[in-house]
Amino acid sequence: MLATLKEVLEKAEQGNYAVGAFNCTSLESGMAIVETAEELNSPVILQYADSHRHLISIDVIGPIMLQLAKIAKVPVVVHLDHGASIESCRHAVDMGFTSVMYDASAKPFEDNVAETRNVVEYAHERGASVEAELGHILTSKAGAAEGNGKSYTREEAYTDPEMAKEFIERTNVDALAIGFGTAHGIYTEKPVLDLNRIALIKSAKDIPYVMHGGSGLSEEEYRTAIHNGIRKINYYTYLSLAGGRGVMQYLEDKKDKDAIYFEDIAKAGITAMKADVKRAMKIFESDGKI
Repeated sequence: MLATLKEVLEKAEQGNYAVGAFNCTSLESGMAIVETAEELNSPVILQYADSHRHLISIDVIGPIMLQLAKIAKVPVVVHLDHGASIESCRHAVDMGFTSVMYDASAKPFEDNVAETRNVVEYAHERGASVEAELGHILTSKAGAAEGNGKSYTREEAYTDPEMAKEFIERTNVDALAIGFGTAHGIYTEKPVLDLNRIALIKSAKDIPYVMHGGSGLSEEEYRTAIHNGIRKINYYTYLSLAGGRGVMQYLEDKKDKDAIYFEDIAKAGITAMKADVKRAMKIFESDGKI
């Protein structure tokens, strides 16, 4: 069943758990994510990232995501991740996405406020939720060197609690992605996380907060982040790697066979991705919450 981000995160707030937000780049990944959510009786966020345009167009995968959500037995948010422009956010809302994230975090604070408020007004009028970002989720794995194509000190990358409070009050966003040391992609060294900053931000303004760059952290780090106020966790890299490993293992097992059918390769990938989604959902403690 289709749900909004606001709806599922309000329940996550009440239950003190986080909802996994898994990027969908194919029918197979979408099936793996939604089927696992149904098996675990968990809410889930099925999201498409603007940065994945080179893999598949939102106009192709978007209707598939919406259909998977509509026929699901559990609440499924269909969400645009890291919307690169106001226009892309509006397009997703017009398609039927129940949530969008507008990312103007690399812009000056006042521009971020004004543009995010524009997206919020458009989305809320049409019943959709909005996530924004303040601070920087890094692309470098060597600490706080790079984020959004720019260089920042670690302190500049972290979200300031008072700025977050002002940003939320001026934009009326439903959720906010914050910077506290996580990074997109594969960690090549241990990230330096300021998990207490999550609690400081939440004490300044009590709304659901979002962790980007969620793959690769320890169970303890996930659980501390959730305890401190994280309610949405973006997760993609290790999910995709799990699917790739599943396919490689299948091909290795079948290397002496005369014929290998593509549909069996797809099934192997789905099975491996489901196992990884299941592991993540159990860590996030969203299983059994429906």
